[in-house]
Parts: sequence; structure tokens; C-alpha cells
Amino acid sequence: MKRLADLNARIETWRGLERRSAELRELIDLAAAEEDAELAQDLEREVGALAARLDQLELELTFAGPYDRRDAVFAIHAGAGGTESQDWAEMLLRMYLRWAERRGYQTQILDLTPGEEAGLKSVTVEVRGHLAYGYLKAERGVHRLVRLSPFDADHARHTSFALVEVMPEAESAAEVKIVSDDLRIDVFRASGHGGQNVQKNATAVRITHLPTGLVATCQNERSQARNKESALRVLEARLLEQELERHAEERARLKGEHVAAGWGNQIRSYVLHPYRMVKDHRTDFETSDAESVLEGELDPFITAYLKSILGSNGA
Repeated sequence: MKRLADLNARIETWRGLERRSAELRELIDLAAAEEDAELAQDLEREVGALAARLDQLELELTFAGPYDRRDAVFAIHAGAGGTESQDWAEMLLRMYLRWAERRGYQTQILDLTPGEEAGLKSVTVEVRGHLAYGYLKAERGVHRLVRLSPFDADHARHTSFALVEVMPEAESAAEVKIVSDDLRIDVFRASGHGGQNVQKNATAVRITHLPTGLVATCQNERSQARNKESALRVLEARLLEQELERHAEERARLKGEHVAAGWGNQIRSYVLHPYRMVKDHRTDFETSDAESVLEGELDPFITAYLKSILGSNGA
């Protein structure tokens, strides 16, 4: 039913653009006949906006993966390096939340482990919206930051790393089979910075899938039941992503290449010193406006990556 509604919405969008295109053609003829310079200027802006919208829709047509139109779950893990990497992980979280807000997506932080002095060790976020997974899958991999450290008295240059995982949300229990006997569920007190207890009662939930060793944790809700529900959604997404990875590796044996979202896969560098540049190592797309990127201006990077994989059969 959801897929049918999505297809109907896409058809109506294209029909609306067709109608608007016909209207603009008539107005352009009218402006030319009456030599109306002001109307012609307005129409030029309208045509530009229509062309930009068509470019976006053509890109969306490339989302042929079976999960591209789903909601997504992403996780950020600070790399080795203590406070430096943990602060970088928090910067990435802020970047993605800003990006999601720009696109009108809804976000919910499901789990967050704060850093010891600053930043965060790990965070898991649910993103809901049209093509959330289709876009966010471009961000899987290791992100590298080079800057003058704000935590170093000598202000020495430091390199930090953080791993971003992106998973599609499972839409039905039939997609991911979870047997209750395969789960170990632990409850504990949610904690904040400095180990301070956020809740006096044990409301945080950690679920371990015994056959695979996959773990999902949620502690941001006040209710243990809601934390358990959120943790199960994350676990389902992790199991689904594991299955996608298995299929991708199978295809790789036939096609010759596959890069998983592991620590060996560095996809992008963010350099803030001695110069400013953000560069994607997969596409060579780069910009000197690092501040805008860290404020959530990610679409040019995502678009460049998605165009670079046109024709692939990946998830």
C-alpha cells in the first residue's frame, strides 16, 4: 500500500510538471508576441526553477535499489584518538541533522554514548522521509578531519576519524526473521556525561542477537518499552544491512569490486588547516567552502556520488 501511494505521488508530480511546462510555453509565446520584457524576465526565473526540479527528479529516477525509498537508520562511531575523534563524531552528527532538516526529514536520536570529556563515542539516529536511505547510503564509510586541535594547548594539527554506518529500515517482520530465543535483552540505567544517571530506573535497553553478535541499544526514551521497541527497529535494520552486504559481496565476486562501510574505507576528507577543503575520494568532487558542508550542505557531494554509481546494481 505504501509503495502504491508512492508511485501515485510520483506520477502526479510528473503530470504536474508537464502541465506547468505547457503553461510556460504559452506564456513565453505571449511574452514574445507582446514584447513584454518584464514578463520574459519572470518566465526566465520560472524556467530555471523548473529545470532544477527536473534535474532533481531525474536523479531520483536512478534510485532503483529495492530499499532506496525507505526510511533510514545511521550510526556514527568515533575512531581512535579519544576526545579529538569524539568531538569530530559530534560535529558529523550536527552536520547530518542540519542536512536532514534542510530536506524536511524527521530525525530521532535513538541512542547516544557521550564522550569522556567532549563529543560522543557513538550515536544512532532514525531518519524518516522520502528517499532517506537512497540519499544517505552515499555517506557510508570513514570520514577524516584535519584541523588545529581545540583540545591541545599547543594547538597542534590533528587528524581524526569517524565511521558512518547507514541502514535501511525493515518494513515488515517477514523481511527480517528474528526468533525471540536468539535474543538477549539487558536493561540498565541511562547515563549522561560524567556517568550521571539520567533515569533512576533501569529504562535503557540493550538487545544482542546471539547468532550474529549484533547489538542494538536505546536509552533516549523514558519508557523501557519504547526503548525496547526502538532497539528492535535498529537491530532489524542492522540484520537487513548485513544481508545486503552479503548480497553485495556475492555480486562483487562476479563484478570484481565491493567496498564495505568499514574502517578501511575512507570516503571523504575535511581539511580545516593549513587550508580549507572538503574532498570526496570516490568522485574527486571537492569544495573550499568547508563551513557550508559542516552546516549540512551535503547535496552536491551526495549527488556527485549517486551519479558516479549510475548503472550499478548496488543497494
